[in-house]
Amino acid sequence: MILNSVKQFRERQNITQEQLAAVVGVSRQTIIAIEKGNYEPSLGLALKLTKIFKIKVEDIFVLK
Repeated sequence: MILNSVKQFRERQNITQEQLAAVVGVSRQTIIAIEKGNYEPSLGLALKLTKIFKIKVEDIFVLK
């Protein structure tokens, strides 16, 4: 199981789910599913998210 802090980082930067989805090239529903922990993003998507937030992968995703 992978836990994530996508919602916290998104809210800190005052970005909506829709805006984040558009930037990384997925649907808003995908962002919702990631934030709820119902979907584990691909490595490519995880790296895109970390690039947007200017953090390392391990800062946002944790293997439990």
